[in-house]
Amino acid sequence: MMDRYPTNLPIIEQTRAEVLSGPERRRRWTFEQKARVVAESLAPGAVASDVARRHGIHPNQLYGWRREVRAATAPTEFVAVTVAAEPMATASPLIRPDAVSGIELRIGDAELRIGRDVEPGAIMAAIRALKAPS
Repeated sequence: MMDRYPTNLPIIEQTRAEVLSGPERRRRWTFEQKARVVAESLAPGAVASDVARRHGIHPNQLYGWRREVRAATAPTEFVAVTVAAEPMATASPLIRPDAVSGIELRIGDAELRIGRDVEPGAIMAAIRALKAPS
């Protein structure tokens, strides 16, 4: 007699199962957990579908997390910059990049001088403080 089920179908072996108890049906991931999984998926040689399978999520969910992490870590605003030409000193025809001490910004009535070794986060905080209504 013939078997009722085809024998050419792949057999999927389940290696582990996660049992969720209680009324909650979905797993809640913190931003840090999502960021860890995203970082793992962006490592050289990593395959997104393998990483997603290892963490028990669908690859589309991983791509959504990538967008979420990228949006959370992207700069949130740009500041308009005007470049003003100043006459060059006659004694030095060229300005070496290592001789430049920083930049100077004017926002409204305020003036901000930024040195070469200032962190970008500190610059953004200073600009936001200058632009905030007083």
